[in-house]
Amino acid sequence: MQIFLTYSDIALASSLIIIVLLISWRLRLRLSKTLLIAALRTIIQLSFIGLILAWIFAREQWYEVLLILTVMTLIAGSAAKNRVKRSYKGLLTDTLLAVGISAILVTAIAIIAILNVQPWYTPQFIIPILGLILGNSLTAISLTSNQLIESFHEQSGRIEMMLSLSAKPFEAVHEQIKAAITNGMTPTLNSMLVVGIVSLPGMMTGQILAGADPTQAVRYQIVTMFLICVSSTLGCTISALLIYRRFFNKKRSIYFTAIILASTFLCVLSAHQY
Repeated sequence: MQIFLTYSDIALASSLIIIVLLISWRLRLRLSKTLLIAALRTIIQLSFIGLILAWIFAREQWYEVLLILTVMTLIAGSAAKNRVKRSYKGLLTDTLLAVGISAILVTAIAIIAILNVQPWYTPQFIIPILGLILGNSLTAISLTSNQLIESFHEQSGRIEMMLSLSAKPFEAVHEQIKAAITNGMTPTLNSMLVVGIVSLPGMMTGQILAGADPTQAVRYQIVTMFLICVSSTLGCTISALLIYRRFFNKKRSIYFTAIILASTFLCVLSAHQY
């Protein structure tokens, strides 16, 4: 059995937002404006993309598919950058590289090696898969980037001390990088641990509601979960290494080293004066 949703069904589902608005008003959460904007954007953005996808699915032109994939990747990279509290020059480039390389590489493997889609640009497969991967990767990358940058600033004293004790730059920040990547991977790992027991993921639920064979829906979900895990791990790692590179100069000396040398020079100069 397949159920087709009407506009009245959508309107009824939208009216449930009133419950959320009432809770926000009663508890003084000050989320009413944000909720309304989010609800309107959900309707407008999904309706708009639905029209675009219907048009692209009907035409199946590789350059049109490539254009929408590029736009999706650029928006995902920008969104990941905007979620980082402490920005620096080149952060947008780094997030775009982390999101783009990880998502495109894993999507290509899925389309060519796993699903054997012919032709590769079939929009029915490549657009939803890239969208799933991008949505999860940008969250993981933003979490990693945010924590790593914060830890570099907050633990600058510890990093300076290790560098002054002849530790290599990567050794001095290895713990921070490890903790940041772990933090970025936590949401993905948590969802994998409870999938099928506590939660039924969106892709699987959507296929089942659309009348697909549950066993096939499960297989698709298993594949996508592994794709998301690999892409998130690659994205977090690339992001961490790019940020690490930003905090080091071409001679692989972290900018904290310059502070140490300047302080040492001032101390020597002061001692010489006395």
